[in-house]
Amino acid sequence: MKKHQKTLLVALPLVAAMSLAGCKNISTSDLASLGMKGLEAATLSDNDVKALSQQSCAEMDAQSKIAPAKSAYTKRLNKIAKALGNNINGTPVNYKVYITKDVNAWAMANGCVRVYSGLMDMMTDNEIQGVLGHELGHVALGHSKKAIQLAYTTELARDAAAASGNASVASLSKSTLGALAESVINAQFSQSQEQDADNFSFNYLVKRKINPAGLASAFDKLGGGDASILSSHPSSAQRAENIRNKIAELKK
Repeated sequence: MKKHQKTLLVALPLVAAMSLAGCKNISTSDLASLGMKGLEAATLSDNDVKALSQQSCAEMDAQSKIAPAKSAYTKRLNKIAKALGNNINGTPVNYKVYITKDVNAWAMANGCVRVYSGLMDMMTDNEIQGVLGHELGHVALGHSKKAIQLAYTTELARDAAAASGNASVASLSKSTLGALAESVINAQFSQSQEQDADNFSFNYLVKRKINPAGLASAFDKLGGGDASILSSHPSSAQRAENIRNKIAELKK
């Protein structure tokens, strides 16, 4: 396929986005520029993805209250992280705690892992290891990469809307990094991706001689609330059962 054909294919969803936003005054040169940006989003290299993730993570850090080095939360996370390791498939991993009552944890493609103190308050060390193993799974399996590529393409569509002079949309384009981070953090992975990340966590924990039971009991706890970390599919009960079946297989 020729380059201009690829550009057109990427530009088409941008046109749809602009139509939905009520945009009427975008020039042909604007559209061509946005189409080329869309092509770039579709062909981001691994280094590009990691650079975007690094910047997005830094923006989230700047907006959040990070537990200081001497904090009990940080000391506890450092102990947990030591067991998990600081490298996933060649990508260096760095861990930090956000002081917030929210129950969440996430990881980006550059190895940025963030845990909320609200989650740490409700879970044991072993359960946190299981949850973080799952988040590392999204990184190792390429799910986090796909999430930021999709978020980046979405932001380009919003840029198209901003070009129409819509002030409320234009304001979004000025905080692209923060929007990218929020999109990745709130990304809804598919059922197969979630299950694959669960299975990755189980295998990873076993490989590092960490008890995988915490992953199952973490799902039990998350299933009792509306924690943003837990996708609605598959259900927490199904995911806990899957891990317990795997544990039973290990004991045979």
